[in-house]
Amino acid sequence: MNRQLMKTHIPKSQENLQTIENLLKTFAIQPFQNDGQHHFSIKEIKPESQMPSLFDKEIIISLSDPDHDVTQIQNSFITLEFTMNLLFDNKFDQFTESYKEGTFIFVGLKNSAELIREYVLYHRGKTIDGSLQNDATTESFIYNTIKPKSEKNNNRFVHSLYENVRKDDISCCGRYISIKAISDALAPQTAVPYVMPVNFTASIPLDDLLIFSAFSEYPNSLFGDLKIKFKINPHAFVYCQVDPVISMAKYYTINKDELLSSGQDKLKDIDLFFRNWSLTFQYTNMFTQIGCTADLITGVRAEELTPSGLKNLVCDIKPVTVSVRNYIITAVTANMCGYKASDACLNRVQQFYSTRPFVVPAQRIESWAFPSGAALTGLRTS
Repeated sequence: MNRQLMKTHIPKSQENLQTIENLLKTFAIQPFQNDGQHHFSIKEIKPESQMPSLFDKEIIISLSDPDHDVTQIQNSFITLEFTMNLLFDNKFDQFTESYKEGTFIFVGLKNSAELIREYVLYHRGKTIDGSLQNDATTESFIYNTIKPKSEKNNNRFVHSLYENVRKDDISCCGRYISIKAISDALAPQTAVPYVMPVNFTASIPLDDLLIFSAFSEYPNSLFGDLKIKFKINPHAFVYCQVDPVISMAKYYTINKDELLSSGQDKLKDIDLFFRNWSLTFQYTNMFTQIGCTADLITGVRAEELTPSGLKNLVCDIKPVTVSVRNYIITAVTANMCGYKASDACLNRVQQFYSTRPFVVPAQRIESWAFPSGAALTGLRTS
């Protein structure tokens, strides 16, 4: 299904039948030219909605700035800052103090665009036909599935690959939460589930949303303002156990001087950890959707075997559910890239589009669930 800012009628006579590629060429113009007196710039646009925004509220924000004649949609992005109340059903209180700061759980997004649950676009205050998407999370998940891994590998605050996250890599969209931070926050609480507020920042490139995938340069000075209204989906988050061997090694390397000055006990415990860590300690080695259960490391401690001081490493692995109670969006910014164009260029563009519409081809993903669940014998058809 195509979405477009303005609709055009193509006669179905034989002479007008042509390929999509040739059709698009009829709407093409020469690239916009900077007038030489202005630089490319990024404008930070604040939302029309009141901030902070409470749970499940809509956010409306403009996607163009009057200082730009041309907006580069493909280079622009939306930044969201919000606080979520995470729920845990385990206090992670079986960790020896030596291991708490070097062990982490990751909570974040596989793709930042999946954070948007639904959206609709407005052009000059009117809804763009066909732009309403009530299942944007699924749409973005499918769209990002076909993206090459190279595009996701080094995009901080945008994409998270499990092979990067498990290695405690900074290339991710989410937060690494130390066991010490979790256990300290949950220790005073007595009622299950235990609550921990966590701050997140996510950047959503506009062309990661399927409706903007064909957008490039939009002459907003000629065609007017674009706006987007959207809601976020906290259930799009995932979590996982970070490989404790890798994270503990990084912790030791970064804090080596401090550990050496703090005495020998922590160093001995860390040495015991590396010498006795076993591959039989099997936790869930993949992302788990928030609200679901995964096998996580809930305790690592050194236990004495003999009075002489011989110790053994004990690792507890139990099912843990991490979920979301609510969230507050504290800040939203549309970071729009664009530039001023020369008068001659704008006049040429205006003349070009005086007899034809400004068309943006776009795609739409629709999904349907299976009518029945799968069983060992296959799908039931009766």
